[in-house]
Amino acid sequence: MEHITLLIGIVIVTALVFDFTNGFHDTANAMATTISTGALGPRVAVAMSAILNLVGAFLSVEVAKTISGGIIDEDSGIRPEVIFAGLIGAILWNLVTWLAGLPSSSSHALFGGLIGATVVSVGLDGVNGDAIVMKVLIPAVAAPIVAGIATVAATRLTYRLGRGRAPEDTAKGYRAGQIASAALVSLAHGTNDAQKTMGVITLALVTGGVVAPDSDPPLWVIVSAGLAIALGTYLGGWRIIRTMGKGITDIQPPQGFAAQTGAATVILASSHIGFALSTTQVCSGAVMGAGVGRKGAVVRWSTAGRMVIAWVLTLPAAGLVAGGAALLADQGNAGVTAVAVLAVLACGTIWALSRRKPVDHTNVNEVGTQEPVGAVTAALRSVAPPPAGPVGSAAPEGAAETATERGVPGTAPEPEKTPTPTPTPPPAAAAASGASS
Repeated sequence: MEHITLLIGIVIVTALVFDFTNGFHDTANAMATTISTGALGPRVAVAMSAILNLVGAFLSVEVAKTISGGIIDEDSGIRPEVIFAGLIGAILWNLVTWLAGLPSSSSHALFGGLIGATVVSVGLDGVNGDAIVMKVLIPAVAAPIVAGIATVAATRLTYRLGRGRAPEDTAKGYRAGQIASAALVSLAHGTNDAQKTMGVITLALVTGGVVAPDSDPPLWVIVSAGLAIALGTYLGGWRIIRTMGKGITDIQPPQGFAAQTGAATVILASSHIGFALSTTQVCSGAVMGAGVGRKGAVVRWSTAGRMVIAWVLTLPAAGLVAGGAALLADQGNAGVTAVAVLAVLACGTIWALSRRKPVDHTNVNEVGTQEPVGAVTAALRSVAPPPAGPVGSAAPEGAAETATERGVPGTAPEPEKTPTPTPTPPPAAAAASGASS
């Protein structure tokens, strides 16, 4: 019993570490557009998001039940070592995608890790295939599409309602709307993602015989999971915030408001039903929808394509890492220790690599080199050319007249012709000319 208690303690600590990485990995979901448009300062934004993530953790336990007694069969012989290996796979994938600045799904990393470790240790009988299809795979495909379509409609409606009004007249209202919608997304994130860690810890307690099967998460589990994700959120995943806020499309306040409102609606509805969907995919789909919904805006489809590839790879990649960890952990105490040491070394290496080009609250809104224009982007620009600059911003003094101002949209301004200077006559010739006159 002492060995089991110690192992369960290790699993609980590892689960809270995953919850922490989930927090800073997913901060961008709520705050990327708010930070990119300047509605809130970076530090204030992540602090507000952290508090509301903590509050959201106490609002529901439906998603936690999906994790603890849904996708994994509690009676299939699952041991704490299996859960530990699954968490290691999820943590490492979270850190790899964070290093790359890709907003992949922490939820699917967790699902993939648990499924991979369970299949290796117990077999296919240890996972509930129907629950995986109905509550993981279908929401993974449907949620970002639904959020994207809803945001396209919301963005167009928002711009239609503000038609004819100067941007400076509506800026204050959109700023307040963005802050409110970002708060709603943060609250929704707490009701969904914090519960996933609660479900994993509850599953570990069930496998160790500490609580009965089908039990709700104990209060201390809810508190600890909420605090861990809040702390991770406060530290901010600045790399992913930059990608979400600046890398997909150029977000203006009306788009940010529409994207966050649409995403929050989808996440809260899914949490109520018990769908453990990816909040990252929902928010990314909403940002893409905001780009499509604004006339003249162009989505950077190459960045979106890299994100979708990361989404597709998340489940199998985390599952493979977790499966290898499970093979090693099944060797006993020495195997569990080896997995822990290797995981710490891998995390340290990823952190050291991230320090080469650090991203923090001071440079999160800086955009690096512009990516090449792909075929899709070029086609969209030919139909709806992007505006010359942000709406409502004055052109810099002395700037050349734009093509739109000339009434020829989509064409570049012609270069001004420099007049040929008149040669100055030499002093002697000038004197002679003056004498003759």
